[in-house]
Amino acid sequence: MAEEALGILEQRRIEAAFAKGIYEEMKAQLGEDKAKSILSAAIIKLSKETAAEMAKQGPEGTPSLEHFISLQPLWTKGDALQIETIRKDAKHYDFNVTRCRYAEMYRAMGLAELGAVLSCNRDGAFCQGYDPKLKLERTQTIMGGATHCNFRYRYED
Repeated sequence: MAEEALGILEQRRIEAAFAKGIYEEMKAQLGEDKAKSILSAAIIKLSKETAAEMAKQGPEGTPSLEHFISLQPLWTKGDALQIETIRKDAKHYDFNVTRCRYAEMYRAMGLAELGAVLSCNRDGAFCQGYDPKLKLERTQTIMGGATHCNFRYRYED
């Protein structure tokens, strides 16, 4: 299922090209801070909605960590992310991203300043929309200048 769908990297490229024009216009009329705030709020809302729809595709229409992990090919399709798994069990999924083509793409599009807004801030919101029991802790990202992104997911009872 996840392997057949449009990869998220390609989807983000299309969205970013469209968002760039809207962001630039909002920035000119409202200022950079307000434009980023509006864009961020819209993206977080959309991420939660998308996650809620994906959660319904889980076994018996319910979310689970196993189902959540099965969706990862959507984000890694086209070698979009290079991942190093640290821990994967019934309650945890920990990994590092050692290469992020999302960050590379945003830089190439002249959108480095918006990369975190367009992609990184979706991750925690996605968890909230997917299942409030799914928690993400991440203290650094490649987009933010780190050597790797440290994703630490846990599923609470």
